[in-house]
Amino acid sequence: MAWKVEITPEVNAGLKKPGTAEAQRILRFLFERLQNRKDTRETGELLKGNLREFWRYRVGERRIFCRLEDSIVTVFVVYTAHRSEACKTAARGRAFQQYGNL
Repeated sequence: MAWKVEITPEVNAGLKKPGTAEAQRILRFLFERLQNRKDTRETGELLKGNLREFWRYRVGERRIFCRLEDSIVTVFVVYTAHRSEACKTAARGRAFQQYGNL
């Protein structure tokens, strides 16, 4: 069963900020590795606290935050960041408010 990957407009614009090699690496991970997995949870980590409905994936120095929708077999990519800033932003939850029940 293949998963459908949907990228929010904010993330899509953000993928243009890192170097093209980093952006290509993230997109390759999403569309070649994650999309074709039977269970996308195998490679990710469930966040804790009020962000427990989101999953984090590590791709090199970047972190990808997603919301998985089992009923429609979709991965919603809601945020990406460099690892040094990802946890700080995730802890504040601002990037996730419009995509989850916070």
